[in-house]
Amino acid sequence: MASPIPQGFTTVTPHLILDGGVEMLDFYKNAFGADITSCMPGPNNLLMHAEMAIGKSIVMLGSNQWGEQGPKSPKQLGGSGCYVHLYVEDTDSLYKRAIDAGAEEIMPPADMFWGDRYAQLKDPSGHVWSIATHLEDLTEDEIAKRGEAWFAQMGGECG
Repeated sequence: MASPIPQGFTTVTPHLILDGGVEMLDFYKNAFGADITSCMPGPNNLLMHAEMAIGKSIVMLGSNQWGEQGPKSPKQLGGSGCYVHLYVEDTDSLYKRAIDAGAEEIMPPADMFWGDRYAQLKDPSGHVWSIATHLEDLTEDEIAKRGEAWFAQMGGECG
């Protein structure tokens, strides 16, 4: 009997709708070192379905081949409603690699009050990716105090 969760997958698996087709697979390989584990191209450069592994995580991918009835890419929606977050060994080098591969800069790498080196970028399909390297373990109180100082420096208040 087959396992209810296929080998290599976890309970939650992102499934990204792309603005573009199979060429986006090259972007993910070049930007994030993704290993394309499955690819079913469709007509007119559409991507019926693909799967890629980034580190130990699998992400499903596909083009909107269903027109107005189908799911939309962030570009078709006018923006992304979420981030795809990557924890990596070196935020700065992966960020540079992704920018060199064609990603758009949103937020350059910076040390953040919660203890991560953190950055954000947008891929050519409009998906927003956050990249982080965990630098230090902090208590909730330490994060709250640092957050208050950070928000005060930014001219805002939290809470």
